[in-house]
Amino acid sequence: MDELNSAEVETLVPLLAAFDVAAREGHITRAAQVLGVPQSSLSRRLKAVEKTVGAQLFQPAGRGITLTPAGRELYERTHNLVHLLRDAVSVVRGNADPDAGLVRFGFPLTLGPVSVPSLLADFHTAAPRIRLHLVQAHGEALAAMTREGLLDLAVMIPAPTDLPFVILGHQRIHLYTAHGHRLSGYDTIDLTEAAGENFIANPPNYHLRRMLDTWCGEAGFTPHVAFEITEFETLRALVAHGLGVALLPDPETPHPGLHRIALTHPRDRTIGLVSGHQKPTPAVARLHDYIAEHAPTRLGTDL
Repeated sequence: MDELNSAEVETLVPLLAAFDVAAREGHITRAAQVLGVPQSSLSRRLKAVEKTVGAQLFQPAGRGITLTPAGRELYERTHNLVHLLRDAVSVVRGNADPDAGLVRFGFPLTLGPVSVPSLLADFHTAAPRIRLHLVQAHGEALAAMTREGLLDLAVMIPAPTDLPFVILGHQRIHLYTAHGHRLSGYDTIDLTEAAGENFIANPPNYHLRRMLDTWCGEAGFTPHVAFEITEFETLRALVAHGLGVALLPDPETPHPGLHRIALTHPRDRTIGLVSGHQKPTPAVARLHDYIAEHAPTRLGTDL
């Protein structure tokens, strides 16, 4: 096919946002919800993109959709353009009104119930016109979204070294058991004492799971992981039911069914406030500075 003419470019550019969201979501209904448009309207936009480029871009995949090879090629070459345009508009709007704007902020699963929400509530009182789009996920997902420009700031444990960050503090890790467990009489323990136990842990791509494997290896054994789960509150519940032990940070809400045991060789994880590579808007800079100033005491960490 020949190169696009000016009229075709003018037709295609407004449709790229619809194509980008549909490609990312892999589902017409979810993509329509993200865009805030009827599903039929989104379908028409995607058909218009395919007509303009002269190739089929999507194909059915179960109940969703997936990109064809041509669609994958177009997505890889255009998705950065959509994000750059979104960032450019955000910067212009933010500079026009430094007390307003949108900040896309992410934080980890272990800091969700109390620490980060209370911190953001106080920030909202100080800056009520700054809107926050919040994402809670594990560290690898937060890092990927920050690299891709989908998040402006994120609290991560630990911070990735390829992104700008400031250290907020350190998260102490303890061994947790159920009351009545053979180790529950200890207040402090060497990790070697847990060598024969069943462990409950996150999947291998989680940082805390990698630390479990590393720390147990240093103690001279490979942990037997009997249960893998992503959700930390459910993980704690499994421990409380006596199904295994776990290496975890302190819970933010009370868990009377758990017994905490300090490790004789203390283990910590660094908490970092991570920024993307794009130039921050005044709203992003304001939230960054607020968290950097207030989080070390609010997160209950030791610098």
